[in-house]
Amino acid sequence: MPQSLAKVYLHVIFSTKDRKPFVTPKTKPILEAYIVSVASNLGIYTEGIYMNSDHVHWLCTLPRTLTIADMIQKVKIPSSNKMTEIGPKDFHWQKGYGTFSVSQSKLDIVKKYIQNQEEHHKHMTFQEEYLKFLEEYGIDYDLKYVWD
Repeated sequence: MPQSLAKVYLHVIFSTKDRKPFVTPKTKPILEAYIVSVASNLGIYTEGIYMNSDHVHWLCTLPRTLTIADMIQKVKIPSSNKMTEIGPKDFHWQKGYGTFSVSQSKLDIVKKYIQNQEEHHKHMTFQEEYLKFLEEYGIDYDLKYVWD
């Protein structure tokens, strides 16, 4: 086979540093569009994105030429810089992130989950939601290292 082909979907979640509610209704659409644009320039297709006040859910493809860590870094750094231009000057993303594989057959379910964030977080905090993902995906973690 002369070509290298891949289609990998990821549900990426990361928060603001210390989960501070830095993202406002004014900065939300700007930051979402900026992440989509930066990602597109890296060959990443965004299936869905929702910026909460203290965290983001991003459903995207993983280009075959990037590692997950490189992809996240190449999106978090410029989007953090953008946020300091349009929002608080002391804005930072948390150091870590969570990324979860999504099968083609579950794309619509995850898209709806992401689109329903506002309603979802009336019943569950970000911390509860994130730990639920770690449990559902069987990820071993030490709680003292999950948050920063």
